[in-house]
Formats: sequence, structure tokens, C-alpha cells
Amino acid sequence: MSGPGWVIGNRWDELSGATPRLASVSVIVTHYDQQAELDRTLRALANQDYPADLLEIVVADDGSPSAPVVPRGVRVVSQPDLGFRAAAARNRGVEASTGEILCFLDADTSPEPGYLRAMSRLPALLPEAVTVGRRRHADLTDVDPTAPVATVAPAVELPEPQWLLDAYARTENLLHADDRSYRYVIGAVTACSREMFDDVGGFEESFTSYGGEDWEWAHRAWQAGAVFAHVPDAVAWHDGPEWAGRPGVDRVREGNAQTLALSTLIPINGSAGRGLLPSTPDLAVHLVGDASPAATFLCVDSLLAAFPRATVILDATPSTPALTSDPRVAVGAVPDARVVLRLDRPVVLQEVEELRERLLGLGQGDEGRLTVRSPDGIPVGEAVSRRARRREERWGRPVGFAAGSIDASGLHVLAEEPHLESWVGGWGHLDRWT
Repeated sequence: MSGPGWVIGNRWDELSGATPRLASVSVIVTHYDQQAELDRTLRALANQDYPADLLEIVVADDGSPSAPVVPRGVRVVSQPDLGFRAAAARNRGVEASTGEILCFLDADTSPEPGYLRAMSRLPALLPEAVTVGRRRHADLTDVDPTAPVATVAPAVELPEPQWLLDAYARTENLLHADDRSYRYVIGAVTACSREMFDDVGGFEESFTSYGGEDWEWAHRAWQAGAVFAHVPDAVAWHDGPEWAGRPGVDRVREGNAQTLALSTLIPINGSAGRGLLPSTPDLAVHLVGDASPAATFLCVDSLLAAFPRATVILDATPSTPALTSDPRVAVGAVPDARVVLRLDRPVVLQEVEELRERLLGLGQGDEGRLTVRSPDGIPVGEAVSRRARRREERWGRPVGFAAGSIDASGLHVLAEEPHLESWVGGWGHLDRWT
């Protein structure tokens, strides 16, 4: 990957004073049968303070009844009208574009003059950056479409979603993002480098109704090591209220449809179901080697008692029916879990709250790797977050995260033949197992 480098964790603030070179920018404007709104947005793009020779605009039309009318120099790509397919339209727009930085707008979302400069700054400095602007709302129905949007929109402003304002304030503009911060990345005001977009992959085209495709993409980007940043100075005005305030919307039904779709595609705590096993485990534990049947049984049993929704991967097929019959135990390839914990020897886990907290936070702050030891300092393995793995693959070496360690209380190395009856009976102590 090109660019000047990376930052630790999500620390985009380390580049606060840096000025990037001006990169070429492609603006992908998603459109469906909104000619008046599109006219306003294209006019606002023509008034950007970004160099015109570094800017291209692609209107991605989602099968409008009539082809959109655009000024000379603006490219149009279209697809058949097969329902709400903003995800597919955006992908077609990217395919037709050439810029180093990709900025996504909707046809009814008109940017103020400094928008593109503000949105493209971090992706130009930091290839892994994903920026989200400030989408303000206004009733522009009777407003002159030729008037500067930054001048006329405040007079007819509508409320911004308070939950989004609160989230940006709480996270200091996403500086303190975590695995669920994808919810604050709004597709109509998002930008990233082309390299990052290609690495993450395009928008999920199975979305054919309003909402969700931007959050699913943002989740994949975050898990791929993206750096999230909200840019409040990058303002674009949406013509009309936010989704919750739009007339004729069955908010419960549409919200439920989105939640159901995302529960499968975003298999993390707070997004997946609370009891159902997710399609990809949040935690995968790889028990290396071929320990005795008793040690393997006790290790796996204690792991799943401590982390009941984890998946345990063994190197050798177990001979114990109790292990082969549990769908959470597998042999072979380690799944692409949010965190993979490699255990180099069998252990028993009892009091694991400290370890649980460190694993939950892995990859969400500065720490991406964790050396795990027993309380007496014996190394037992290493946990690595998906975000750290992706950055290592991208840069060819372990960068972008700090490595920590833990002497995990409640984790002890097992004897080759631990006393199983005392374990399953619940009357044993460590001296019977270690």
C-alpha cells in the first residue's frame, strides 16, 4: 500500500497538523429519479474549492425512468431498475472512476464549498482512513436550486439526529471508535482511498432495500484495519429530514429488516443475536498440537464454559465423542474471527474476567496483539485481532498496533493426564488437573 505510513490503532489525531499533497478525487453520486436534487448537488460540486483538474464526478444511476441530465464532463453509469440497489450503483460508479480518493454522495445531499478538501485530507495522508462528513438536514423544496447551499440551507434547517451528534461527541469525532462504530459512518457522506476500497471490497449488493449497505461496508472496513474519523467541517446538506422523520416510512418494519440482515453480516457482540451462534465466531481458539484425550477434553470444556460462543479449532481429530458432537469444535482451518487466540499447550480456565476484557478490547484501541501467560509467567499462547492481522497483511509486517501481555489469573497449564472425574463432578481443585 502506498502513502506516508500508518498510525497506531485509530489515532488519526497524530496527523492533526499534517498537510497532504492534493490527490485526484472521484465523487460517486448515487441517483434515482431526483433531477432537481441532482442539479443542486452537481452545482455544489462545481463550486468546490478543490482543483478542478484533480476532480471527476460520476453519477451512478439506479435505473431511473429517464436518464439523468448532467453537465458536460460529468459521467453517468446506469443499471436496470431492479429495486433499491444503491450498493450496486455505487460499485458501478467506482468501476467507472479513476481518482485516488473516492467520495460518496447521494443526489439529494449537496456539499458546501470546502467539503471535498476536508473529506479527502486524511485519506490522502493515511491510506487506511475512512472519513465521514457532517450531514445536515434542510427543507429545500422551495429554495432556488442555483443559490449557494451553504447560504440558503441554514434558514430552512431541520433537526439533525441527536443520537449521531451524541456519538460523535462521545467518541471525539470517532477518535475513540470501536467495533460498533460502523453505525456512525453514513454512506451519503463517506470517503476513503481507492486502495482501501479495493482491499475491503465493494458494497454488498445483496441489499435491495433502503439502508444497511453503508454500515455493512463500514464494518468490513473497520475489521480490515481502517481508521475512522468524523470530519465535522465537511458539511453536506440533505434535502429533507433524517430517515426517522420521513413520512410514509414504516420505521419498525424497515428497521427490523435492516437489523436481521446485519445480524448475519456483522457477527459481533451488539450486532449479532444474543444467543444464536454467529456465522463467523467473534473468538476462535486454536489449540495447537496433539495433547492427550483427557487434557484436550478438559481444555476445550473449560474454554467453552468460559466463552460459550467461541469456536475451538483442533489440529487433530479428537477421539472423544463429546468433542466431535459439539458444533463449536472443529478440526482444520482457523476461521477469520475478530480475535484468534492460539494456545500452544492445553490449559484450564476458571476465573477469566481479566482475560475476557482484554480480548474484547483487542483491536479496538491501540492494542492489537496479546501475549498470554499463566499467573506464574509460563507462556501459553498469543491472541491477535483481525484488524492487526489485516494491517500486517497490507503492510507486509506487524504495524499499526501495540503488542501487550497478560499474566491471566484463572488460567493454568494442564498436566498430561488431568483427573477428569473431579473436573466434571465439580469437586476437584487445581492440584488434580495441573
